Amino acid sequence: MPRLSQPHLLGIKNITREDIELIFETADNFKEVINRPIKKVPSLRDVTIANVFFENSTRTRLSFELAQKRLSADVINFSASTSSVKKGETLLDTVNNILAMKVDMIVMRHASAGAPHFLSRHIKANIINAGDGTHEHPTQALLDAYSIREKLKSVAGKKVAIIGDILHSRVALSNIFALNKLGAEVTVCGPPTLLPKFISKLGVRVELDLQKALAWCDVANVLRIQLERQQLKYFPSLREYALYYGINRGILDKLKKDIVLMHPGPINRGVELSSDAADSHHSIILDQVENGVAVRMAVMYLLAGAAS
Repeated sequence: MPRLSQPHLLGIKNITREDIELIFETADNFKEVINRPIKKVPSLRDVTIANVFFENSTRTRLSFELAQKRLSADVINFSASTSSVKKGETLLDTVNNILAMKVDMIVMRHASAGAPHFLSRHIKANIINAGDGTHEHPTQALLDAYSIREKLKSVAGKKVAIIGDILHSRVALSNIFALNKLGAEVTVCGPPTLLPKFISKLGVRVELDLQKALAWCDVANVLRIQLERQQLKYFPSLREYALYYGINRGILDKLKKDIVLMHPGPINRGVELSSDAADSHHSIILDQVENGVAVRMAVMYLLAGAAS
């Protein structure tokens, strides 16, 4: 059984280019599975996976749960809002109680950066980071890069602009790591207040002008404004943000080329993307959703192999 070089998927920073390419090759096979009449395989029939979410999630949680069921795994869903965490139970005690039920793998989302890394040093189960604070979201970056590979045949040499709230986005950081490892050129674009101070040290270009970023890129990965993570006011209003950094069909039509439009979701329509842009032929947003299931199937299958 093929396996990754690591027993966990804590972040893109921790894995190799070879790991990413193995995940993509495995996802190719699973994409065939999820598009056939019988969508299940018995690959993880004897594996129990717990989805442990300390933050609200819709797309990521549903995508992981569907991927697990497609692999025939046994699934436990844990939500912090209805758990003993509300009574003061620690993260480690919570997870150890779950592991006492003979769980083999944990998919975890947590508001604190580094929470999955902390757990990996204390428990034996495989851990997949489904988002930790404003740090990383590795499976989102993998499905984004996989979607670029599917649409443009390769990631290497492609010009990718990541546009929006870079400062608060775990998707942006994981995407930068993944795209750099796969040989893409990356530019980040947004208001100066939403760009981390030392972002250029990650090997990316910085562009403050949306029109210039779009004229440069082959792919625009548009991020939403993370209002729930902002403690300060970083721009005057959403209307003003949309005026300077929102993408609409008119802007796309003025470009002298076709670009690929992506978004990790959820979309704030009328802010970072207008409906006529999000639903245009440029968009591969729904392809990203479909690819997310195949990529997460691949990650869990390969991690189970690493544990065996």
